[in-house]
Amino acid sequence: MAEETIFSKIIRREIPADIVWQDDLVTAFRDISPQAPTHILIVPNILIPTVNDTLPEHEQALGHLITVAAKIAEQEGIAGDGFRLVINCNRHGGQEVYHLHMHLLGGRPLGPLLSHKGA
Repeated sequence: MAEETIFSKIIRREIPADIVWQDDLVTAFRDISPQAPTHILIVPNILIPTVNDTLPEHEQALGHLITVAAKIAEQEGIAGDGFRLVINCNRHGGQEVYHLHMHLLGGRPLGPLLSHKGA
């Protein structure tokens, strides 16, 4: 069984967080160390440690992460100018909390992560 994380406690509202969205499948809250003017973490309410641990039964919750991201981007006023969604996986991917989560970043030009020249 996966080890509980700080995100599980935020989901259950046992520790404070600036929650901007919560429903039966996901919880979204502002990152405490924002990397952009808007930096929100969107997490499934069930503990899935990494992308490598996803199963077919997680598809509804994981797909819901993206639809909720679009709704939050709209309510934050960043949908029109654009935003970035990032999911890190394991140490080399930059994952720090082992409860799968998606970063919603926006509010300023972020620049390209990867170049697709010649692709």
